[in-house]
Amino acid sequence: MYEGAIQDLIDELGRLPGVGPKSAQRIAFHVLSADPADVNRLAGALRKVKELVRFCTSCYNVAESDTCRICRDPRRTDEVICVVEEPKDVVAIERTGEFRGRYHVLGGAINPLEGIGPDNLRIRELMTRLGGGAVRELILATDPNTEGEATATYLALMVKPMGIAVTRLASGLPVGGDLEYADEITLGRAFEGRRAV
Repeated sequence: MYEGAIQDLIDELGRLPGVGPKSAQRIAFHVLSADPADVNRLAGALRKVKELVRFCTSCYNVAESDTCRICRDPRRTDEVICVVEEPKDVVAIERTGEFRGRYHVLGGAINPLEGIGPDNLRIRELMTRLGGGAVRELILATDPNTEGEATATYLALMVKPMGIAVTRLASGLPVGGDLEYADEITLGRAFEGRRAV
C-alpha cells in the first residue's frame, strides 16, 4: 500500500503477536508523527532488551544476569516449585503475593498439532532440579486449556514416582461471576475444587 520505510515498518509491526494489519498501520503512523526523542527511546528500549535480557540458568524466567531476582532471593523456599508455561505467568502469580517458592518456566505447553512435544520444553531441566532432593511439592500452574492440561498430566505422571507431592492450581468461578454465565467445564471444575468453610 505504502512505499519504502513506512510499509517496511507496517510489515514488521504486523508480525508481532496480536497486532493485525490495521493496528500495525495505526502504530506506524503514530511513530511517524511522534516526537523523535520518543521514537529514539522506543528504539533504544528494543535494542536494550535484545542485548541484555536472557533466560535464568536455574528457572528459565527472564533475567538480566545469569539468575533472575527470584532465584537470587534467599527468603524464598526451595521446597516448592511452581511450573508455568511462560515468563508472563510468573508475573501474574507474583502479583498475587501468595507464593514464596521457586519457579520453573517450561517455555510453552505440549501441543502435538503444532509439533511441540515434551522434548521441545524444559522438562528435562525440571527433572534435573527435582532430582536434587530438596523439593517437597510441585505446583502445576499451566494454562487451563487442552495443551496446559496435557502438559500437567504428563508432568504429574513423570514426577509422582519420585515421591514429590504434585498439585494443580484450582480453577473455577471468577470472583463477581454469575453461575448462569459459567460454562459446564468451569462450573464442573469449581465443584471439584470446592473447599470447606
